[in-house]
Amino acid sequence: MTARIAIPPALSPAAFRRCRAGAPVVSCTGETMGTSWSARLVAPPEGIALKIQAELDRVVAEMSHWVPDSALSRFNRSEPGRWQPLPAGFARVLAAALEIAEKSDGAFDPAMGALVDLWGFGPPGPRTGLPGDREVAAARAISGRAHIEQDDRRARRHGQAVLDFSGIAKGHGVDRVAEMLRSMELHDFLIEVGGELRGEGIRPDGQPWWIDLEPVPGSRLAPLRAALHGLSVATTGDYRRSFAHGGRDYAHTLDPRTGRPLDNGMASVTVLHASCMLADGWATALTVLGPAGMTLAEREGLAAHMVMREATGFVEHLSPAFQAML
Repeated sequence: MTARIAIPPALSPAAFRRCRAGAPVVSCTGETMGTSWSARLVAPPEGIALKIQAELDRVVAEMSHWVPDSALSRFNRSEPGRWQPLPAGFARVLAAALEIAEKSDGAFDPAMGALVDLWGFGPPGPRTGLPGDREVAAARAISGRAHIEQDDRRARRHGQAVLDFSGIAKGHGVDRVAEMLRSMELHDFLIEVGGELRGEGIRPDGQPWWIDLEPVPGSRLAPLRAALHGLSVATTGDYRRSFAHGGRDYAHTLDPRTGRPLDNGMASVTVLHASCMLADGWATALTVLGPAGMTLAEREGLAAHMVMREATGFVEHLSPAFQAML
């Protein structure tokens, strides 16, 4: 089956002028955020893997829901109503998350920590049974963006709201590494954290960083390949993580509007965007919205690819911005 090719809307002449034929491409890997990271870099200095790991460690120290002394964990224990100073990265992620929450009418929400823990996806660990209606209602009552207030580099929570950046932190980590590399005058690289990727510049052979978009298992849709040249990609899928109970599979993605695991037939959403953080957050929001998400993608000018499970098989939808790249 012939692959379809997605090309970014703009190419960088400077990247081609910089191209160094025959320069080495160095690969390195590591672990972060409960998953792995990888990088491919054109002619980096020695010790680059340690620098990448250190930058990702700083992201974890700022916004991990799982690290007790992270800035996020400390914020979640802070006195309700009292303003808290935020690290720059934390403030940037919170602002982006709250904006996506507002534009998606709550389909994405960073103040979901109580519900995440309730369903056994957070630090308290998995539970033996499903939460009851009263438990869900109680967790929803203290959750949601309305309970979080931000003023630039400070924020406060109202009541017992708990932040969780699981739907956006990996993308931010990718961007942080990319920013660090560019500050080192490294302009040609491909960075990946837990399946979210960002490519900058070109390879020594003059080609962009080609990646195959993750296919939905069992689907027979034509493959998609993207040139990550000043472009990021994030994908969510109901096949990635789930848990079984009573003979039924439950997705790990929660719908903030119901406080329950998602069950809307959405198999996969991929978003291409210059910012990996925004690609990550928007992919989650569109997944929760389901078919209605395409209207939002069109309104926001997002390059989105959505795959729905239907009785007759898999059906895909491409936003105008995505189609324009093909």
